[in-house]
Amino acid sequence: MKQKNPYLMHRIDFDLRQLEIFCKIVELKSFSKAAKEVYLAQASVSGRISSLESMIGAKLLDRLGRQVVPTRAGKLLYKHAVRLLEMKKAACQEMENFFGVKQGEIHIGGSTVPGEYILPETLGGFNKKYPLISVKLHIADSGETEKCVLQGKIELGVVGSSGNLHGNIISYELWNDELVIAVPKKHLWANKDHVSAEELFKEPFILREDGSGTLKIMESYLNSSKTKIVDSFNVVARFGSSTAVKEGIKAGLGISILSRRAVDTELKAGIFKILKLQNISMRRKFFLIRDKRRDVSPLCQAMLDFLRCAARES
Repeated sequence: MKQKNPYLMHRIDFDLRQLEIFCKIVELKSFSKAAKEVYLAQASVSGRISSLESMIGAKLLDRLGRQVVPTRAGKLLYKHAVRLLEMKKAACQEMENFFGVKQGEIHIGGSTVPGEYILPETLGGFNKKYPLISVKLHIADSGETEKCVLQGKIELGVVGSSGNLHGNIISYELWNDELVIAVPKKHLWANKDHVSAEELFKEPFILREDGSGTLKIMESYLNSSKTKIVDSFNVVARFGSSTAVKEGIKAGLGISILSRRAVDTELKAGIFKILKLQNISMRRKFFLIRDKRRDVSPLCQAMLDFLRCAARES
């Protein structure tokens, strides 16, 4: 039998500003970091949370060492607060769209290849078309980008693999890409155009991390080739980004398979040589993803339309 909360002798009430501050603390796990995000003094943030807890009649946050975590009541409030703030944001954007004003901020994500080598230039074109819209780009691997879309932390993501996406994800094809073998210009394969899978597996190899779209594509092609599996690589290191892998290749640590787009600068500078696998063409596409359960805000729709158009024209 549930016990009655002696503090709940009044109606629970709160305002959206309190919820915004509360959500920032939960997400950043810090009062001081949240204060910077909402442009308030830390004392003011603490005071508003204290007032919110008094209005609700329950403790919402616990300090565990240096981190701040939500209590059970805090987790419940956070779940609803996120939805309320999304509704507020959508309402404001729809009103601005109604009056022909395109301004605000949009959060999008990109896996490492599109995030580091495609989106920065593409977003320059978006900024020229919509100078009043600020874009925050979060770069992570494909798995983490999908997770952030599902959690509502970002509205759109661009990833390097569409395999095994969550059932609530909608995907749209964007740019074409090809995976190639990248070696230093003085490597013994520098004069070759193709190598066999058997030769590749013997070389010191730098592998991407689990969750990488590049790794997923490699696995799908190499496993289907019926030669060997990815586990047979002579792995000397695993790195979390294409940039780190390239630095490892330059340092002589090993060779790797990378996006053709990621090595363009090194190819033009004569630093790398690229090769292909015999009888295997590792082609792929980048995909734009969003959560079908969430309404598409006007800013999100503008970005979605722009990226699809940019991909068709490239």
